[in-house]
Amino acid sequence: MQILVIEDDKRISDFLIKGLEENNYLVTLCKNAEEVLANYVSIQWDLIICDVMLPGMDGIQLVQTLRFKKIFTPILMLSALNAVQDKVSALDYGADDYITKPFHFDELLSRIKALTRRTSYQQQETPSAILTFGSLKIDQDQYKVFQNDEEIELSPREYKLLMYLIENSNKTVSRVQILNAVWGITFNNQTNVVDVYISYLRNKIEKNEKFIHTVKGVGYMFNMDL
Repeated sequence: MQILVIEDDKRISDFLIKGLEENNYLVTLCKNAEEVLANYVSIQWDLIICDVMLPGMDGIQLVQTLRFKKIFTPILMLSALNAVQDKVSALDYGADDYITKPFHFDELLSRIKALTRRTSYQQQETPSAILTFGSLKIDQDQYKVFQNDEEIELSPREYKLLMYLIENSNKTVSRVQILNAVWGITFNNQTNVVDVYISYLRNKIEKNEKFIHTVKGVGYMFNMDL
C-alpha cells in the first residue's frame, strides 16, 4: 500500500515515515504542495496524508486543487487547528478525514485502515460504473455527473452527498445520518449544512425532474418516482 505524506516539519515527517514503514506501508514524502503538483499527481496512491499548514499553497488549497483535477484518492488531513470550523472547511473542500496534532500513532493507523477499508468496500460494491436515473447519469469511474448528456459541475462534497443519497434510494435518511456519512465527524445537530448542500444539489440536478424529497421532521429521500 502506497501512501503520499505531505509534511514540511521534519520531526513530524520522520515520525510518520518511521511508524508507517514499520507497519509495512510504502511512503513517499513531499514537503510542499508545489512539489506534489509538479511530480506526483499522476501516481495512483492508496492514501494521501496532508498537513494543513504548508509553506506556499496550504493543505486545504492543495486538496481543493486535487479534487478539481478529478483525483479522488482518500485524503487524511493533519493539523494543530482543532476548531470545528477548521475541520468543516477541510472536509468541505474534499478531505475525507481530519486528525489534530498531537495524536497517538495508533489512532492514525486506525483512521488509515478505516479510510482504505471504506474505499475498498465501495469499489467492491459497485457492480456498474454508470448509474442512470431518468435524465441523470453518474459515471462512478470518472466521478462525473451528467444530465441530458451535459456534464454538471459538482464539488467533491456535493458528489459525495449525491452518492450517499443514491446508495440509500427509497429510504429516508436523517440529517444526523447524512452528517456522519458525508462529513465524517460529529456535528452539532442544529447545523444547517445538510440543508444548504441539499439546496445546492437540487439547483444543479433538478432542472426538469425531482429526485430529492424532503421528509418533514426527519430528513431526505432520493426517489425519482414520487
